[in-house]
Amino acid sequence: MIKNSPNNKLTKIEIARSLGVGRSSLYYQPKQPIKDKIIKKSIQDVLRVHPSYGHRRIALELKLNKKCILRIMKKFSLKPYRRRTKKPSKLDDIGKPIASYQNEIKNLVPLKPNIIWVADFTYIDFQNKFIYLATVMDLFTREIIGWNISINHDRSLVLTALKIALTRTKTTPIYHHSDQGSEYDSIEYTNKLKEHKIIISMSQKAHPWENGFQESFYSEFKLELGWIDRFETLGELIEAIYLQINYYNTKRIHTSLKTSPVKFKDQYLLKEYLKTLKNINLQTFRQSV
Repeated sequence: MIKNSPNNKLTKIEIARSLGVGRSSLYYQPKQPIKDKIIKKSIQDVLRVHPSYGHRRIALELKLNKKCILRIMKKFSLKPYRRRTKKPSKLDDIGKPIASYQNEIKNLVPLKPNIIWVADFTYIDFQNKFIYLATVMDLFTREIIGWNISINHDRSLVLTALKIALTRTKTTPIYHHSDQGSEYDSIEYTNKLKEHKIIISMSQKAHPWENGFQESFYSEFKLELGWIDRFETLGELIEAIYLQINYYNTKRIHTSLKTSPVKFKDQYLLKEYLKTLKNINLQTFRQSV
């Protein structure tokens, strides 16, 4: 039974005694809400730099459990930037006969760079006009190795992106994969591939998932590029596209790679170099024995 103190107010000692607990427990504050607020601040900091990151990439960035990140994002209603636009149909491809090239990369998984390159292009709606971006991606590293921007939708758009990829890498892939668009099925483009003895591979018609890596790249790329209307001139938009490609290649965490494409490539090349060095030293040792 609790007895009142002389001033008719219960002291904390009396309350604690009546409850059978120590007085210090009356001052206890659960640590979880405090911890959640600290992690919330860290999540907000990541989203300011990487506005489209979902809970998986945020977890990789913060080196925390993805379930914990998802719980806190739901608790505080934190969401990545999401804005998607519809892709207009290509009139040149309507009624176009099926290409003779088969999906040669089906069931293939590259184990090093420059085995499979995938190519595609997309539309960016700017001031009631379309700007076109063509890219070439290395399927092993997911790095964008060639790209081209144009106000014209023609074969030169994709051919220039390919030429840039060949120049930048100073090598050629075994396979080149794309959809059956008229740009990639053109004589100029296929001749360029044949000139370098690259095996041509194309998705089946109306099977966009067979070039899903490029489709996925453009989907996320446009989200991270942000609201296009903020650019006043075409030059500002082109600069932003180049910066966004650089960000994607060098800084943005790719979920399947657990790091950026360039860092993943550098890690692979370092491992291969160390492996080669080890083999050379082993051979030298055997010859000296």
